[in-house]
Amino acid sequence: RLIAPGTAAPELRLPVSLVISVLKDDKMDDVVRDAVMLGVTRIRPVISERSEISLSSMARSNRIARWQRIAVSSVKQCGRAVVPEIHDAAPLDWYWTEKHSGARIMCIEPAAALGELTGVQAVARPAAADLIIGPEGGWAVPEVAAAHDSGAILMSLGGRTLRADAVPIVALTALLTTWGELK
Repeated sequence: RLIAPGTAAPELRLPVSLVISVLKDDKMDDVVRDAVMLGVTRIRPVISERSEISLSSMARSNRIARWQRIAVSSVKQCGRAVVPEIHDAAPLDWYWTEKHSGARIMCIEPAAALGELTGVQAVARPAAADLIIGPEGGWAVPEVAAAHDSGAILMSLGGRTLRADAVPIVALTALLTTWGELK
C-alpha cells in the first residue's frame, strides 16, 4: 500500500566512475557500498600487477553478483533512484586502450610519482571523470607510466599513505567537495 510519494536523492551533475584494482578479502564490499552512497555512476573492477586476485579466480567467483546486490542495497539506503552499473573485472592494460571522453584521475602515493603530482584541490571540474584507485601495495611503475602516457591526471591525497579500502571514499569526497557536488 502506497503511504506517500517519495523523492529520490539527486544524482551527481558530474558522472563519476570508480575504476578500482580489486582488493583482497571482502574489502571491496565496503568500497562498493560507500562509493554508491557517494553517487558514482559505475564501478569498473580491474586487475593490476599487484592485485592479490586473478581474472580467472574472479570469473569463478560470484563477486560481481555480490557487488551488484550490495549496490542495490546501498541505493535503497541512501535514497538514490539509479543503481550504478558494475562491470566485470578486466586487466588494467585493457582500460588504457578503451576509448574515453572524460578525465582520468589516478590516485598515486607520493613515493610512486614519476614527477609532479596534482593536489586534489587543483583538479579542475571535468564534464565526466574516472577515478582510478590502486591495490594494496600501490601501483607498479609501469602502471603509473601507462597512466601518465594516456594523459591521466596523477593525483595525490597528501603525504599520508592510506589503506587501499579508504582511498576511494577519501578521494571521492575530496573531489566531489572541490567540484561543488556535495552541497
